[in-house]
Amino acid sequence: GKRENALPTESKAQISAATSEVTLPTSDWPTGDWLTSTPEEQGMDGEILAQMLAAIKQQNLDLHSMLVIRHGRLVSETYFGSYTQKHKHELYSCTKSFVATLVGIALEQGKISGIEEKVVNFFPDKSFENSDERKQAMTLENLLTMTSGLTWEDGDPAFRALYMSSDWVKHVMDLPMSEAPGERFNYCSGCSHVLSGIIRQQTGLATQKYAEEKLFGQLGIKDYAWSMDATGNAIGGWGLQLTPRQMAKLGYLYLHQGNWDGQQLVPAAWVEQSTQAHVQTGKLPHTGYGYQWWIFPELGGYAALGLGGQTIFVAPELDLVVVTTADMDDHEEIFNLLERYVLPAAGQDR
Repeated sequence: GKRENALPTESKAQISAATSEVTLPTSDWPTGDWLTSTPEEQGMDGEILAQMLAAIKQQNLDLHSMLVIRHGRLVSETYFGSYTQKHKHELYSCTKSFVATLVGIALEQGKISGIEEKVVNFFPDKSFENSDERKQAMTLENLLTMTSGLTWEDGDPAFRALYMSSDWVKHVMDLPMSEAPGERFNYCSGCSHVLSGIIRQQTGLATQKYAEEKLFGQLGIKDYAWSMDATGNAIGGWGLQLTPRQMAKLGYLYLHQGNWDGQQLVPAAWVEQSTQAHVQTGKLPHTGYGYQWWIFPELGGYAALGLGGQTIFVAPELDLVVVTTADMDDHEEIFNLLERYVLPAAGQDR
């Protein structure tokens, strides 16, 4: 014990300071993992968040996880039932927002000339059935905003037909037109898969590989799963599996206009365009649709939404990201939780 005491106190302090420093993350960015904090330290009312968690239990809502991130810190993280932080969750249609992000990156890289590009021009080697002037006029932007004009109804029959097809892009693009592109919002998961097909066609990489190279790697998303079509390309409308903490990274990237720890991964203009309402959905009151993102002006935010209650909600003015995974009929209860608890806890006046 004597030898230890022989160390001058100053150098002991230096040694302990040095060793504690090593464990700190190199930056505030959640590339490695999220930093945590109390709600109060980030200007949120922890009591209201506690009331929310009590309400979730009381109403027996089938949530699997609920994460609240304020000023880049995880201030509330709850897993329900057997779900844990490590559990990769099926994102369903939240996948679409990741795919649209990759479209923005490909545009910036010059792999895609512009959103006014005609969809048929991306596939010069394919001829599509039911071809008319309306189909020839369909643009990349029409796919992004769910205004393709194709005769499609989201649901099991449409999905079954896709899974039975050997060429998913051709299957979707072969469908007859029901109206001119741009006229009406018609939610079309098959159209999102055409986006994935365009990414592969224009970059020469399968969509999942392009994601690894241009997005996942930079965000620190290493461990993911993504279902593929018959040709081995990632499905554009669903099929991505991530942990809730990984899901939150996409929200955080958008919150910072596509910038991640000083690197502009996605053009700021693309983030802005993607999160503006280009069309009214007629689904939920006053809900618009951007480029594969749902726009909620009354909540001051926008969201990636997936079947069963999967959510990545971003409220820019409040510097807030909320993620849920769930198995619910719809998103109604989740938006109730946002309106009643999360937004007021962050100081939004209702």
